[in-house]
Amino acid sequence: MNAVPEPRAGALPAALVDAVQRNCDIADAAQAAELSLCNFLLQMREYYRWRHGLGFDAVLARDDVGRWLARTEAHWDTLQDEPLAALPIGAAHIDPFDVDAANAWLIPRGWIYGAGLAGPGRAGFFLAELRQLERGVAAAPALTVQHAGRELARGLFAPPAALQGRTVVLRHESIERWLWERYEAFALRRGDVPFAAVAEAFGLDDAGSFLAALPRLAALAARMLLWHEIGEHRAAATLEPGWAALRLAVQDRRAALWLRAVRDHLADLRVTLPALRAEEPALALHLWFSQHEGAHAALFPGLVGAYRAWCAGDGGAALERACAVGQAHFEALAQELLRLGDAQQVARRLAQDSAVCADVV
Repeated sequence: MNAVPEPRAGALPAALVDAVQRNCDIADAAQAAELSLCNFLLQMREYYRWRHGLGFDAVLARDDVGRWLARTEAHWDTLQDEPLAALPIGAAHIDPFDVDAANAWLIPRGWIYGAGLAGPGRAGFFLAELRQLERGVAAAPALTVQHAGRELARGLFAPPAALQGRTVVLRHESIERWLWERYEAFALRRGDVPFAAVAEAFGLDDAGSFLAALPRLAALAARMLLWHEIGEHRAAATLEPGWAALRLAVQDRRAALWLRAVRDHLADLRVTLPALRAEEPALALHLWFSQHEGAHAALFPGLVGAYRAWCAGDGGAALERACAVGQAHFEALAQELLRLGDAQQVARRLAQDSAVCADVV
C-alpha cells in the first residue's frame, strides 16, 4: 500500500463550510422522521456532543440538550422542501453530489468532501480534514483509501465507512463514535457477548480506560471496515449496475434494510470474515460479531452458532462452512432479486421465509 502524507490543511472558506452544513441540515430535516424515537434520541445525543465539541465522557445536562433539540427541530422545520445548495469552490459552484469535482480542489489543500445516497431520498454529506491518502491496497490494488479526520460539517447520517467507485472513505470520527456506542451498550449490560472479548483484550473497565485505548481500538475497527469495503468492491463485479438502481427503487423501509443486508453478507462472507479469522489475534472478528444484529442476524441466524463454535475452539471449521453456504445462498438470492427488478416484487420476495439462510451448524 502506498501511503501519501496528507497536505497541510489550510483555512477553508466559511461559505463552503456553511453550504455543506446547510445541505446536511436539509437532509436531516427530510430523514429524521424515518427514525424510531429511540434511535432518533440516541443519534441526536451523539450529534449534540459533536456540535458542541464534547468528549465521549462528558456528562450531558438534560435541560441543555432538550433546549438544543427543540431549536434544532425548529430549524429543520424551516428547511422542509428546501433545495440543496451548490458548493462554492474556487470560482465555481459545484453540484453537491459531484464528489470528484469537489475533491479535485479540496484534497490538494488537505481537505476531503463526501456525499452519497443511503437509499431513496436519504442523502448524506460531510466535510473534513484529510488525515491520509493511500493508493493501492494489497488485497485490492485498484482501490484508493481516503482517511477523513476532524469533521467541519456533518449530519445525523454519518457512516464510518463507504465505497464510492474505487475509493474507500474511512471517517475516523465516526469510527470512534461507533466504538463508543458499542462500548456504552456493553457497559450497561456486561455479559457473554462478542464485545466482551474486545473489552478484556483492551482492558476496558470504564470511560477513562476506553479513551486511553481508543487509538488502538479505532485502528482495529478501521481494518475491519476496510475489509468490508474491499468485499463490497468485489461484490459489485456481479451485482452492478443493477443493484444500485434496485436499492434506490425500493421504498419499503424493511425491504430496504434487508436488501442492504443481502449485499453486506456477500461482502463479509466472501472477504471480511475469512480475512479477520486469519489474523492473529483475531480480535476484529469479535468486534465484527458485536454488530451482527438486526436484519443481518435475522437473514443468517446460523452465523452466530458458527462464531460460538470458533470461540469454543473448533479452529474455524464451522465458520468456514457457514461462509461457503451463506455465500452460495445470498449470491443466488441477489441474482433472483436483480431478475425480479420490480420494487414490490423484491419486497415480497425478501419477506418470504426462504430468503433466510438456514442454520448450518
